Amino acid sequence: MFPSGRLLRGAVIASAVLGAYGLGAVSGAGPDRHAAVADGSVLDEAAAKIGGSSAHPLDRAELDRHAIEGMLRGLGDEWARYHPARRYDDVEGRLNGHYSGVGLWLGAEDGDERVRVASVQPGTAAARAGVRTGDVVTAVDGASTAGWDLARVAGALRGPQGDAVRLTVTRDSRDRTFRLVRTSVGAGDVTVTDRPGGVRTIRVGAFTRGTGDRVRAATDPAPSGGYVLDLRGNPGGLLEESVEAASAFLADGPVVTYERRGEPSRRYTVERPGDAKSPLVVLVDAGTASAAEIVAESLRDRDRAILVGSRTYGKGSVQEPIELSDGSAIELTVGRYRTPSGRNLDGVGVEPDVAVSADRPPEAAEQRARTVLRGLNATLPDKDRG
Repeated sequence: MFPSGRLLRGAVIASAVLGAYGLGAVSGAGPDRHAAVADGSVLDEAAAKIGGSSAHPLDRAELDRHAIEGMLRGLGDEWARYHPARRYDDVEGRLNGHYSGVGLWLGAEDGDERVRVASVQPGTAAARAGVRTGDVVTAVDGASTAGWDLARVAGALRGPQGDAVRLTVTRDSRDRTFRLVRTSVGAGDVTVTDRPGGVRTIRVGAFTRGTGDRVRAATDPAPSGGYVLDLRGNPGGLLEESVEAASAFLADGPVVTYERRGEPSRRYTVERPGDAKSPLVVLVDAGTASAAEIVAESLRDRDRAILVGSRTYGKGSVQEPIELSDGSAIELTVGRYRTPSGRNLDGVGVEPDVAVSADRPPEAAEQRARTVLRGLNATLPDKDRG
């Protein structure tokens, strides 16, 4: 999850990383034990020795990449990543609501590490190939996904536009493999459906730029029967967009507190009042993570919503991509958030008020959400309607 507008180009961290390696090519001058290195960096010295002595040398770009990845592993930060330039373009595209992928939302069952297809975006490669909701993901490009979490599976399925990826799923005890060509997936992160009884379902697939405004637009005019806010399979996104989305259902007050190293805690509050009266139910599951968990738990903390579904992922940290001079980027955890009541969701997640087993089809949770919404409407005083 990224704070918007915080891409630190040429930042101190980026400069430090590049300074450690230098930008010159490996000379391959031979195994001189006492060869001097121009800038005195032991990393440059090691690269020169490898280039001159190894029977299987790598070029300098590959050595730099492995060294950066090694430093990130040394942080002990499970979310730290190195993005080559081409992949970083894809990260930026995702934040803008346009990215290269196959069109899947993923989820997982309570007590089950298997990753499932939560939904398939219409018109995408996955939809055309016949991937279905409920399919269990077992391999990506021939690599078993056993032990992989949602983020790792999602990351493996994304990639440069035009590249193909092989997705293997299990359905009805049979394995099926699909060859999917990644295409540009447009800003379909917010879909709105008006249902019988005046119920409006707002599905949010991710919190990319503009998502908060699109959620707010979906509340005008307010529906007579209330809202079902569907955050299932939502991996998160931009912190500010999640705050704006939650604010669309609040009149005022706190939404989330963001804690960043070396800085005072920042409290995000409602800046534009939203529809704080219409009944609201939020759908969540194991694929609901990060910024999506902020929205769900903040609305419940404020006694604004009933949560229906299964326990969420439990990611309470904020990542930020820092671009390097060659167009690549390192992504680091830079802070953590707390809900209005001060709760840290990292590693814990959100337990819904009304549990629906993840073994049930997605429609079962949706039906339960509408039932809860009818109950809320039945207890709402006439003066508070509309």
